[in-house]
Amino acid sequence: MNNLIQKYELILKTFKEISIADNFYFKPVKPKLSDLELIALNIAAESSGLDSEYQLFRDLKFSQLSGLIERSVYNRRRRKLFSHTEELRKKLAIKLTGNQRYFIVDSMPLEICKNARMARSKICKEQQGAYPNQGFCASQNTKYYGYKLHAVCSVEGVFDNFDLSPASVHDIHYLKDIKAQMTDCVLLGDKGYLSAPIQINLFETVNIRLETPLRNNQKDHKNYPFIFKKSRKRIETLFSQLCDQFMIRRNYAKSFNGFKNRILAKITALTTIQYLNKFVFNRKLNQLKINLSL
Repeated sequence: MNNLIQKYELILKTFKEISIADNFYFKPVKPKLSDLELIALNIAAESSGLDSEYQLFRDLKFSQLSGLIERSVYNRRRRKLFSHTEELRKKLAIKLTGNQRYFIVDSMPLEICKNARMARSKICKEQQGAYPNQGFCASQNTKYYGYKLHAVCSVEGVFDNFDLSPASVHDIHYLKDIKAQMTDCVLLGDKGYLSAPIQINLFETVNIRLETPLRNNQKDHKNYPFIFKKSRKRIETLFSQLCDQFMIRRNYAKSFNGFKNRILAKITALTTIQYLNKFVFNRKLNQLKINLSL
């Protein structure tokens, strides 16, 4: 319990250094727990492996935060603060990446229920256009029902941006969105991002050089540089850490808004630990399984 509160205080102190406000939208009555404090509590819980709100509020019962906010109000406000949480994550990522020029793009499956239940599942079906569906994961050679997480990270392992799509959407379509988010860099992808027209379009419009391995039967085939192969493992390691330490594939959400908030909170928690490692504890950036208490 003390460890959670210490994490919360450290994360709140960090957020106050990069945020210009404590509350981000108008409320008729000033809340006991500010928006920034609520986000810090959410990230502290995720960094501690508490992805259940029931368990979080049981742990807070006898702490200094007890009685400051009800669980249902906490959940509603947390959803409203999605864009502000993402803004804080972006600020942390910019400080970590600096002027990085090389980035890695990849995707991972996020299952919300088993295939046998997908026909009667009502999870995440409140928003038209954001319905989950069935897709295929080539790395696991299996079909699944849910969403796909698309992400770009630096070669050091810091998430620069990410997005969610239904499971059936091909990886290559995410590259069209990258044009509005990145420029003047080198993007390393696997064979799922192999497309000459998109490769040329990225270079001509936003000066992004997409490097992907060629298939063995392609004309002018040449071996993929070893340094690119080695660098690409970083994002696969990050995905494994999200699955293991942050339990990103364990879903309790019933709505799409709740689902995307959970994903954002876990990625923000990972980025926050990296930030604290570098600027507070002077540790290795990706040493994530550590004690954050001072």
